[in-house]
Amino acid sequence: MCAAAGLATAGAGAHADQPLWEAGLGVGVLRLPHYSGSDQSHTWVLPVPYFVYRGEVVKADREGARAVLFNGERVDFDLSVAATAPTRSSDDEARRDMPDLAPTFEIGPNLNLTLARGSSWKLQARAPARAAFTFESDPKMIGWLASPNLNVDVRVDGWNIGVLAGPLFGSRRLNGYFYDVAPQFATASRPSYSAPGGFAGWRLVSGVSRRLGPLWLGGFVAAGTLRGAQFENSPLVRQRDTLAFGVAVSWVFATSSERVPDED
Repeated sequence: MCAAAGLATAGAGAHADQPLWEAGLGVGVLRLPHYSGSDQSHTWVLPVPYFVYRGEVVKADREGARAVLFNGERVDFDLSVAATAPTRSSDDEARRDMPDLAPTFEIGPNLNLTLARGSSWKLQARAPARAAFTFESDPKMIGWLASPNLNVDVRVDGWNIGVLAGPLFGSRRLNGYFYDVAPQFATASRPSYSAPGGFAGWRLVSGVSRRLGPLWLGGFVAAGTLRGAQFENSPLVRQRDTLAFGVAVSWVFATSSERVPDED
C-alpha cells in the first residue's frame, strides 16, 4: 500500500505557469497483497481525491504531499508519509484466528539529495525515516522504518514517469506487528515466532501519470522481495516475492485563479 499512497497527487503536469492549487475526484483500482509476504491478495476499488498545491512550504504534487522544511539547490528536507491497507485475518489463511492487521499510517522526515538533473529528468538519493501508527479508534505507535532509495523522475511527451528502488529497514516492534506469532496463536503448522528488527527486504516502484485536459490518469507497479529479510523465516511469510499495482482516473473540476511559476 505504501506504493499507492500519493497516487492521486503524483501526476501534476509541469508547465512554465501553473495554478496555485487544483482539486478533483475520481476512482482507483488497486491489487495489493494482504501484507508483504502474504500469498493472498485483495482488489480495492476506492475513491481517489485529486489535490495539487504548489505553495512555498506545503506542497502536494507528483512527488507526494509534504511540508518542505528546507529547500536548497541540491538538498531539500521535507516530511514523508505512507500507509498500508487493513487485513482481516479471517480472509488470510496464514493469519487464521490471529488478530486483524489494522491499517497503518506512517510519517517522518525525508532528506533528498539531487545527484544529477537535466531539462526533463532528475535523479535523487532519498532517505525517509517514518514512525508507524495504527489507523483506528485507539491508534498505537508500532515502531519505525527507514527506506533509503534512488529515485528518477522523467518527463516524456506529457507523461510523468518515476522509478525508485532501495532497501527497507524496520524496528523490532514494527516487524513484529506483521510477522510475530504469539504462543497463544501457534499451531502445528504455524509455530510461535518473534521477528527481529533490521533489514526488511527490497522494493522497486514505478509510476506513470498524465493530464489530458480536465482528466488526470495515473498508475503504478510495485515489486518487492523479502529474500534475506531478518524475519524471512516467519511462518507468516508464505511468499518472498510480491507484486502490487493500481490505476486511477480523476476529473479535475476546480483550479485556482492565482498562478505560480514552475520550480522544475
